[in-house]
Amino acid sequence: MADKFKVSLKKIIDELSLEVIYTPEETEKIFVDENEVNRPGFQLMGFYEYFNPERIQIVGKMEFAYLSTLDDKTRYDRIKMLMSYKIPALIIARELPFFPEMEELAKEFEVPLLRSKESTSAFMASLIAFLNLNLAPRITRHGVLIEIYGEGVFITGESGVGKSETAIELVKRGHRLVADDAVEIKKVSNISLVGSSPDNIRHFLELRGIGIINARRLFGMGAIKMTEKIDLVVEMEQWNPEKIYDRMGVDTEFVSILGVKIPSLTIPVKPGRNLAVILEVAAMNNRQKKMGYNAAQELLDRLGMDSDSKETVKNYDNF
Repeated sequence: MADKFKVSLKKIIDELSLEVIYTPEETEKIFVDENEVNRPGFQLMGFYEYFNPERIQIVGKMEFAYLSTLDDKTRYDRIKMLMSYKIPALIIARELPFFPEMEELAKEFEVPLLRSKESTSAFMASLIAFLNLNLAPRITRHGVLIEIYGEGVFITGESGVGKSETAIELVKRGHRLVADDAVEIKKVSNISLVGSSPDNIRHFLELRGIGIINARRLFGMGAIKMTEKIDLVVEMEQWNPEKIYDRMGVDTEFVSILGVKIPSLTIPVKPGRNLAVILEVAAMNNRQKKMGYNAAQELLDRLGMDSDSKETVKNYDNF
């Protein structure tokens, strides 16, 4: 079973500028592990079938208007029923006033009570995006992640093959480093992955013969980036004269990371090859392919030849 990640209520409050009305303890010690939210309209009417109490509950203008139509006892009972499920937090949108029994019952059942200035829809969109990013399934893999011409290129390969040295040359050529050695990869949607560096080694690179350097201090803020979407995976390997490398680019190779297919290339390494330039061309070519242009296919069309292209997918999750 996959690990379930969590985010502290403090991070949510800080990110979305929420007003704290009541919390049972320090917000750093309260955690949310469900990335979906709920507007409890049906629950405030007494319907709890299929209700997930692990979701943050958001009260907007519609819920507030409905509660205003109820007599005091009925309103108290409906709010009490909702709070009794020990929901992770109740958030009031639009800076609406809260009923006194909300705070009273929040204290009784130890449910955080918060408030936002944003409209309900805008706040929900921001909260869901934040939760999706922070609670996304993730793995950490050995490699280098760098942004080249707007493309996130994840460079993999055996230790000592030259990944960090290539990354340094790319940074010197104006591209931006995201992570070296360990890349934390998050699945932010069914079709996209975002990579970042663990906090404790962010912006550091190891260069054999030199040691550890700090790319941000050495090359400036323009040379680094905190996160980047992964658009291409490049595996660097020592040149094997007995291996036949793809020279046309007709065949399409992918790697599967957390169930998401990412285009991949295998780049052979040997003295005399300018790997930085090769990766720049690879990034631009990958961008062209996404826009619908394939140079190999155009050449075959001009020659009147049919392409016998095939697709291969390699699972990278267990590497």
